[in-house]
Amino acid sequence: MCQENIHTQFHRFVSLAEKEELLGQKGHVLWLYGLSGSGKSTIAAALERNLHEAGRFSIILDGDNFRHGLNFDLGFSDEDRSENIRRVAEVAKMLSDQGIIVIVSVITPKNALRTLARKIVGPSFRDVFIQASFETCAQRDPKGLYAKVAAGEIKQFTGKDSGFEEPSNPELQIDTETNSSVQAVAQLLKLLRGAGQNS
Repeated sequence: MCQENIHTQFHRFVSLAEKEELLGQKGHVLWLYGLSGSGKSTIAAALERNLHEAGRFSIILDGDNFRHGLNFDLGFSDEDRSENIRRVAEVAKMLSDQGIIVIVSVITPKNALRTLARKIVGPSFRDVFIQASFETCAQRDPKGLYAKVAAGEIKQFTGKDSGFEEPSNPELQIDTETNSSVQAVAQLLKLLRGAGQNS
């Protein structure tokens, strides 16, 4: 695709600093990743509620919602997974550049994909590994996916046919086998405060 005649617009009549002052917060991207059933969506929803009650403006970008909408045309090949993450990261960056706290909930199974997301988003990116074993996630199975995997109805499933690379040094790692969603939210708020967010 030729992009030589497409020019990114950097000028603004309203600066990011002005928008952050209006909102009373700084833009951030909390990138929550882990196996299906690890607790990403539950934690994201609980964090959004906490931030809302504290007077903060946040938005959740959920992987399943993207797959049903903007990314409905993508499958689960390595190339499609990469494009899925690229699109989510670009949207997250656009929103955080408006002073919004963005809570991303996407499996993001490979280190290379997390590196890609961080590169796109930039300094506001926060790397959060939501950890639970494959066996625990299979027991929880909130969407019935693991049962379908066991029955051979789903191929290229992350953690089974398609591998999941655990990170070596995430900014925050939350083990949902030993931490409740309340404890997880407290850790995420601490991460935000350390990144310069008053909450």
